[in-house]
Amino acid sequence: MAKNIKKTFPVTGMHCASCAARIEDKVGAMNGVSCASVNLAAANVTVEYDPATTSPSDMQKTVQGIGFDMLVDDDDDDSDLSAVADEIHAARFKTLKKRTLWAVILAVPLLVLGMFFMDMPHADWVMWVLATPVVFWLGRDFFINAWKQACHRMVNMDTLVALSTGIAYLFSVFNMVYPRFWLERGVEPHVYFEASAVIIASILLGRLLEEKAKGNTSSAIRKLIGLQPKTVPVVMPDGSINEMPIKSVKVGDVLLVRPGGKIAVDGKVVEGTSYVDESMLSGEPEPVFKEAGGDVFAGTVNQKGSLRYRAQKVGADTLLSQIIRMVGDAQASKAPVQKLVDRIASVFVPVIMGIAVLSFILWMVLDPGDGFTHGLLAMITVLVIACPCALGLATPTAIMVGIGKGAENGILIRDAESLEIARKVDAVIFDKTGTITEGRPQVTDALWYTGDDRHKDVLVALERMSEHPLAEAVADFFKGVHPVSVVNFDNIPGRGIRGEAGGRIYYVGNLALLAENGIAIDDILARFAREREAEVKTVVWFADNSKSLAAIALADSIKDTSLEAVSALRASGLDVWMLTGDNEASARYIAAQAGIANYRSGVLPADKNAFVKQLQAQGKVVAMVGDGINDSAALAQADLGIAMGKGSDIAIEAAKMTIIASDLMKVPEAIRLSRQTVRTIRQNLFWAFIYNVIAVPVAAGILYPVNGFLLSPMIAGAAMALSSVSVVTNSLRLKWRK
Repeated sequence: MAKNIKKTFPVTGMHCASCAARIEDKVGAMNGVSCASVNLAAANVTVEYDPATTSPSDMQKTVQGIGFDMLVDDDDDDSDLSAVADEIHAARFKTLKKRTLWAVILAVPLLVLGMFFMDMPHADWVMWVLATPVVFWLGRDFFINAWKQACHRMVNMDTLVALSTGIAYLFSVFNMVYPRFWLERGVEPHVYFEASAVIIASILLGRLLEEKAKGNTSSAIRKLIGLQPKTVPVVMPDGSINEMPIKSVKVGDVLLVRPGGKIAVDGKVVEGTSYVDESMLSGEPEPVFKEAGGDVFAGTVNQKGSLRYRAQKVGADTLLSQIIRMVGDAQASKAPVQKLVDRIASVFVPVIMGIAVLSFILWMVLDPGDGFTHGLLAMITVLVIACPCALGLATPTAIMVGIGKGAENGILIRDAESLEIARKVDAVIFDKTGTITEGRPQVTDALWYTGDDRHKDVLVALERMSEHPLAEAVADFFKGVHPVSVVNFDNIPGRGIRGEAGGRIYYVGNLALLAENGIAIDDILARFAREREAEVKTVVWFADNSKSLAAIALADSIKDTSLEAVSALRASGLDVWMLTGDNEASARYIAAQAGIANYRSGVLPADKNAFVKQLQAQGKVVAMVGDGINDSAALAQADLGIAMGKGSDIAIEAAKMTIIASDLMKVPEAIRLSRQTVRTIRQNLFWAFIYNVIAVPVAAGILYPVNGFLLSPMIAGAAMALSSVSVVTNSLRLKWRK
């Protein structure tokens, strides 16, 4: 019996939640498919299927049959599929950008002409020339998509856009070509070309903003995949080195990593010594010393030495692959959030269509004399005045202003979904290293034996020759000191360094190095070291061949704004947590400095992800703030991921918000700005909806029996424009809010 396979395929052509639902239903109903889940934001479908019953090609045909496309590749290379999907999206975005630009260029003079120069000679024909390419060329996708929906007995925003613009356009053409029809009936004919063109231009602008936001969603996973080299040097049984594809590596193979190279798979060192930068996995800034017997992990970066290591976990079993999978699962677990506009439109569109037809029928029945004339005008007026222009502008205008204001203040906000979620956040989790702290070791203070620092030129010379990650921090602290010449330099793995200057031997390293060489430790320096270690600082010793000369303390200190930011969040009633892969003592010390009562130490990437899920299970709306690749899964799993801009690109792509600088005060500012923007979006949608609730019955002629008032399509077009202006004006108010 064949085992089910679970695979993810890119899908092209989706642009709304109804598209995603349609694909999910059709693929999920196929024989042999046990589960199908569409991720609209990532533009893909994850399918669990029986390969003996169905195949990716069968699924592709099903998706193509309903007007979309699913990318499949026979050689099973997902990275190639992603590259093709990226190319398709880039081409589509480029086309949409051009269409939007041309639509705006043509719509602006058309609007001016329609509002202020209607009486100039041949104005109708000029507007027709300007409107035709906007409606039927630049806006043709609305009509194509509406037709596809109609073929499947469904309606969406495209249906209303196509109906309103199409009816307004055709009605205008009829009035322009046969004005006598209305004049003979005592009605002044008008054209509404400007309404149809402005609608198309504004909706295209909204689509452009949406596509731009969706385009970067899945790039985090692609960048994670890029951490793993495609080829790797393999040590053959005869000792020769053979460059092989990463897919060919098997458990037990001995691999070579040169200085500056990436570890290809998880394994154990069998030969060599070096320091390995594991910050992308652990989040901790200090590279880790590796020697025979030490563990290494895929995606980490070797520094100056060469290592040979035996493969223990390959392919999907590596720690990097697990993080990639966690990020993917966290993103896919969030069902595509259907935009509020689409939810309204799902009811609004058929209701408006029904009201338009009903108003025509009622006029025909209740007014046998002029029923046809009044009924036709009422039907057109309903469709024109109920145009979704205001609804289409409500979200993108507020987002544009909100995102612009955020960018001015160093806050990048990805999309409307993150804005709405930020309003509900009640728990904030901070990563420690690089988020609450600076993310790099710095010398905090140093004490010299009897205050004599005349040998610091030797110390600087030795540290500049060292490969140890703390050496650079020590050398930077004593910058300006001219180093002396050092000979017989020696690196002592796991202990420190040794060198000779002026005929004398000097040591820089840990306490074990001094003890092994019988070097006397000064009591005052020893007490200084114990005090600093109690503060969870690292102490580096400097000595000659007989006595200790200095003790230098280093630490990853908290950022200047960390305490203030945490206080601001707690004052807003939010729970604040800190997670770190560091030890308990270091975590406790940093948490106390930052004013955080709740913290977890020794936390691995999977643990961070699990902790976010744990808080979510308690009903919390969780914001995760981090800067490293090790935070990416938790950032994706959190309801709101906030990345520090000076951190990893992977973290930035996995997050919904990015703080460009290292200022943590931007976190409470971002939440406040999000609440303001969401409030503006809701106000816009409320007024746009209320406008339709009031305007549509009036357009249908509900006031005619009372006072003889019948709204003309021209006034309806003006009302539609006014509703859009009010939405934009309300959005602009965001700029001046504190």
